Amino acid sequence: MMEWLQAPEHAQWAGLGITIGTRLVGALILLLVGLRLARSLGHWIGAKLQRSKLESTAAIFLGKVVLVVLQIVLLLAVVQVLGVPMTSMFAVLGAAGLAIGLALKDSLSNIASGVMLVTLRPFQVGDLVTINGVSGTVEMVSIFQTRLRGADNQVITLPNSLITSDSIINLTPDTMRRIELVIGIGYGDDIDLARSIALEIMQSDSRILRQPAPSVLVYALAESTVNLGVRCHAGNADYFATKCELTEAIKKRYDAAGVSFPFPQRDLRWIGARPSAPATSSTPAVDP
Repeated sequence: MMEWLQAPEHAQWAGLGITIGTRLVGALILLLVGLRLARSLGHWIGAKLQRSKLESTAAIFLGKVVLVVLQIVLLLAVVQVLGVPMTSMFAVLGAAGLAIGLALKDSLSNIASGVMLVTLRPFQVGDLVTINGVSGTVEMVSIFQTRLRGADNQVITLPNSLITSDSIINLTPDTMRRIELVIGIGYGDDIDLARSIALEIMQSDSRILRQPAPSVLVYALAESTVNLGVRCHAGNADYFATKCELTEAIKKRYDAAGVSFPFPQRDLRWIGARPSAPATSSTPAVDP
């Protein structure tokens, strides 16, 4: 075997194999060790950012960005250890980057939107928000997606580009929310009676705030109802239960007081079939 390797025609191939094998082993070791170090360094930087004065959402996002950058640098180092010329590598990366950018334009849009969310900070982790008609508590803002926790404990994942292109309603900064009910009563019912009953119910509920004061207004004279706007404010934690129980209490008290709730009705009038015309004979008349 040694004599075969020492032969001139084989020595060059043996040296080339040893060189390539050494580079592959070195690149593999660098990749494995580098990935572990990149993760550790990324988590460490993320933890440092979260303990700093930086807002938690921005800290989590920047920590993930740092991890991705470290992994890209590691990949370039591994390619260099393999002996690939960096000039050619940059040319290939440029062409590949253009193709990948066109293919993954939606993903790049999500990344840009994630940067906007961290920079503009319309919400942060722990806020209760409504986005694209979906409500939930913000759990995480990542590079591509934002994760919410819904009221029924479901996990809601929204692309960042969808969030920045739609309206964002942040319910957390304020400690109270307005409850608004639109209730239709009959035209023959007493508006003042209906108003006094609704106000009495709201004033007797300890969860409904005294300021701003509850109110009952006439919203519209609709086709078959007089629409009353019942408005009051409650704390964020009590909003849903208070709204449901207020609706039920008004229904029961109006029923007891004889205040009606008209509902759309249709009168159908059956028009009978017209009497058929007398049949005409097709036989020609015969002259006597």
